Amino acid sequence: MKRAAFFVSDRTAITAEMMGHSLLTQFESIEFEQINLPFIDSVEKAEQAVVQINAAAEHYACKPLLFITLIDRAVIKVIEQSEGMIFDLLNTFIHPLEQELGIHSAHAVGRSHGMRIYSTYKLRIDALNFSLANDDGNTLKHFPKADIILLGVSRSGKTPSCLFLALQYGILAANYPLVDDDLESSRLPEVLKPYRDKLFGLTIAPERLQQIRKERRPDSSYAEYQQCQYEVNAVEKIYRAQHIPFLDTSAVSIEEIATTILQTSGLERRLHG
Repeated sequence: MKRAAFFVSDRTAITAEMMGHSLLTQFESIEFEQINLPFIDSVEKAEQAVVQINAAAEHYACKPLLFITLIDRAVIKVIEQSEGMIFDLLNTFIHPLEQELGIHSAHAVGRSHGMRIYSTYKLRIDALNFSLANDDGNTLKHFPKADIILLGVSRSGKTPSCLFLALQYGILAANYPLVDDDLESSRLPEVLKPYRDKLFGLTIAPERLQQIRKERRPDSSYAEYQQCQYEVNAVEKIYRAQHIPFLDTSAVSIEEIATTILQTSGLERRLHG
């Protein structure tokens, strides 16, 4: 069974996609064709979107699911004329909030992801630049400023976790790869010892690590199962010996990894959405 799901927004559609996708994952027996329709901020664009939505309805012979984050009533009325089933992710909650708070909402387009406050936007960009500059142990001079330093073998999820922590939470996250020399010694590298309180380890199942490495460098010793198994066993031995908290990333989403890191380390997020 397959069905179309549209994420419709007057801005980037990130909010609609995140919320809609979270709901759709609860229905594993259905395959969804997921389509983003961002910047639907005029009646003309809404009419074009309706054409696309109705075509999907005809193609799949059932109503497309429409997860919308739209403010303009004129735009919403056009979308309501489509053959889709609408799930309004903003207006469902705005009216009850207005009643409870005793004030009217701004009803302004693009509030969820716009540059509302420059200082917040700058914080996000600064954190992102920090993670990029301190990826894979390229430099250690900024480690004193880091909120957290992720450790792990190659392809265990260090870089994407750092970038997510930066973009979503404003965390200054660096990462350091533990390579063969470190693993053979079974000791924490000397350069990391001043930052023990900032260290957090990532590990991964050898089978999953081999799969990821094969995609990057097939037919190499780097991607052999025995090598992957050795590295995982060795790095976990270091974590346990040095009392470094760590997380298995094998079957965990990037969102869960970041949230677990925050909760375990006690870090406070600087950004909210």
